[in-house]
Amino acid sequence: MEQINGRFAPSPSGRMHLGNAFCALLAWLACRSAGGRMTLRVEDLDPNRCKPDYAWRLMEDLEWLGLDWDQGPRPGQPPDRYWQSWRGELYGQALDKLEEQGLLYPCFCTRAELHAAQAPHASDGLFVYDGRCRGLSPERRRELAQKRRPALRLAVPAERIAFADGCQGLFGQDLQTECGDFILRRSDGAWAYQLAVVCDDAAMGVNQVVRGRDLLSSTPRQLLLYRLLGLTPPRFYHIPLLLSPGGRRLSKRDGDLDLGGLREKMRAEELTGVLAWLAGLLEKPRPLQPRELIPLFDWGKIPRRDIQLPAGLFCEK
Repeated sequence: MEQINGRFAPSPSGRMHLGNAFCALLAWLACRSAGGRMTLRVEDLDPNRCKPDYAWRLMEDLEWLGLDWDQGPRPGQPPDRYWQSWRGELYGQALDKLEEQGLLYPCFCTRAELHAAQAPHASDGLFVYDGRCRGLSPERRRELAQKRRPALRLAVPAERIAFADGCQGLFGQDLQTECGDFILRRSDGAWAYQLAVVCDDAAMGVNQVVRGRDLLSSTPRQLLLYRLLGLTPPRFYHIPLLLSPGGRRLSKRDGDLDLGGLREKMRAEELTGVLAWLAGLLEKPRPLQPRELIPLFDWGKIPRRDIQLPAGLFCEK
């Protein structure tokens, strides 16, 4: 039987909140319950929002929760190959392979132009790119390049890609009508998440990905990239999101229920017990260490729909 290689790959754009901790716990349990190895990766692609201090604090919060990892960075150590900001050469090699297949083209559209011309996809509010730059002539591309540095987009085929998610079940997406040609490198030179996550998971031997349900719609695009790059995709499990008592998604930007405030209110075992209860692993919250939950973990217990926090369980900021 193939060894499970799981991962937790947070973005250090702020203090880890309750929803991040929920995802980290379930990713850890899914891996450890199968006797697998755990990788921690820092997804710091956005230099404007991601800071090393946030990453180190995030690692300290994971250690406080009792969630360990077999390979990856450590608190206080300088960035290395487990930080995406250090992995640009790998992404460049992947981009070259796609370029050789004639699948990339420059896009000169600004965000304002895209939003003014396109309607969001009804199911998730995401904008579907209409491919307007795909057919530009070489002369027009050279003309536009003198005014603006382009992003690089992948031309997607007229194809529906479906897969069986380990938590949400069967999910599929028509790439052209529900996604459109998507960016692999931004106009400012930053690498896009879709390309980086595929390259990194494949290079690090990750074969089990547990992440939030908000990334479910990204998976068909990533499966396309796995195929085009000749890589083997992992098994995906998209878990429900935690919502505030008012039904709002938790966000780092809003400072909702972050680990800084939670650590002042309760012990790590108490928080773990609450998270396990929300995940359906316990009938009621009780203090437990993560390793005590390993024999209780079962994907059949994890709900599919998002989980609204009961009023009074935590105080919103």
